[in-house]
Amino acid sequence: MRKVETRYASSGETRIAYQVVGQGALDLVLVPGFPSNLEILWEDPGYSRLVKRLIAFCRLILFDKRGTGVSDGVDPRALPDLQARMDDIRAVMDAAGCGRAALLGASDGAAQSMLFAATYPNRVRALVLHGGYASHDQVMDARRLRAHVEAAEASWGTGAALSHLAPGRADDRSFAEWWARLERLSASPTAAVALARMNGAIDVRHALPSINAPTLLLHRAEDAYVGADGSRQLARAIKDARLVELPGRDHPVWMGDVDRVADLVEEFLTGERPVADSDRVLAVLLVARIVGTSSGPAATMAGRHLHERIELFREAIPRVMARHGGHARWPGADRIYARFNGAARAAGCAIALRETAASLGLAIAQGIHVGEIDTSLEPLSGNALDLADRIAASTRPPDILLSRLASDLVSGSGLQFVDRGTLAVDGIHEPLPIVGLASERHLEPVTRSKARPADLGVLSPREREVLALVADGLSNPHIAVQLGLSEHTVKRHVANILLKLELPTRAAAAGLAARQSAQ
Repeated sequence: MRKVETRYASSGETRIAYQVVGQGALDLVLVPGFPSNLEILWEDPGYSRLVKRLIAFCRLILFDKRGTGVSDGVDPRALPDLQARMDDIRAVMDAAGCGRAALLGASDGAAQSMLFAATYPNRVRALVLHGGYASHDQVMDARRLRAHVEAAEASWGTGAALSHLAPGRADDRSFAEWWARLERLSASPTAAVALARMNGAIDVRHALPSINAPTLLLHRAEDAYVGADGSRQLARAIKDARLVELPGRDHPVWMGDVDRVADLVEEFLTGERPVADSDRVLAVLLVARIVGTSSGPAATMAGRHLHERIELFREAIPRVMARHGGHARWPGADRIYARFNGAARAAGCAIALRETAASLGLAIAQGIHVGEIDTSLEPLSGNALDLADRIAASTRPPDILLSRLASDLVSGSGLQFVDRGTLAVDGIHEPLPIVGLASERHLEPVTRSKARPADLGVLSPREREVLALVADGLSNPHIAVQLGLSEHTVKRHVANILLKLELPTRAAAAGLAARQSAQ
């Protein structure tokens, strides 16, 4: 998407930053929640995706409320009331040449939008309210508000608020660092505390009977910040309002399934269902997380520090991806994202990445899932990728876990899988079935009924040699070089070892060998 110009509208003596995106006949004003910064939000793929979907059918007007983002600041001793903030909406609409518009109000922006619709009905053609409420006491009582303000005073700018607003993203370190930056560039600590107190005084219940604009209410059923009762009460108070509850816990409108949000907004405002998005394709997503060092000689190579080994691994990734038809991105120091057009290719690549990492003394955990992505967005993002990342985060190195959906697409490849139970995911009511990838091809499924201790005496002398090198952390190519064998022969030896010992992975075989050698 081309760079968007930030302009300023005059609201009395205050300058309000705004942007205009898209060229549709319908004007839609996004009245944001807090925190907000027009220059920073574009960096988030979810926000960019939501904007892209909305401008497919409208001209979208974005702005930062006074006291936030790149708009003028406010004196914490003289906070703006909702009337002043309504004036800001009107000033932005006037500056953008917008006479009448639909309003998309998010969080506390929903209260402003409702009051604006009741006060200036001739300027509002429709209301869409996401995560809204009429009175802040529906969000938290006086005791919780005091604790909320105290927390803002102590930790604003650190990203601590993320666990309350978007718990589904709180464990994503790179996102949490970005969120902390968003906080700092949205408002100073003093201003943030003042705005929190101001929002605590929001109460527009008196205006609800005066709203005559068609109204759509959207609310995530398990919203961690504003309970769904906030929108349920609005549905009862606003004439003919329609309420749709969506799955998920994260509060911001630009998180979670933004395509579903955009679909509902488009159908509500235009009366037409969205057409298929030609940029969305079904893909297999692989996430690999570097979680430390492995055991064996490769992990203690003299003079080679961890960051040097990671750089060597990084240099090897394009070659591995090229062999398996993958398209990779490295979004952080410890993570790889990749997409494939086939699940077998993704699984084969995961095995190759594991062996490459092991040869460098690195331990990686990998997750694979299948779902729709938008190929026009950079970097790679979306719900399917988030699920692959969650699967990887639940994986112990050097295992490779797949969603059952992804493993069903590997039929006929010769790969074998072991049931690993389910994974609970925020926003999905049913746990996600997970399977583990057996480390070698041609393995029979592992049966758990045979629980007798494994006996290394069932192995041939050559197989014991191979197992000893596996226990030392060597990959198949390295074992082949050391024993003067072909890589295929080594792979067959490892497969036979696992079959004879009735073990699911080479890691389990290495552990068994280490335990028995210590006895």
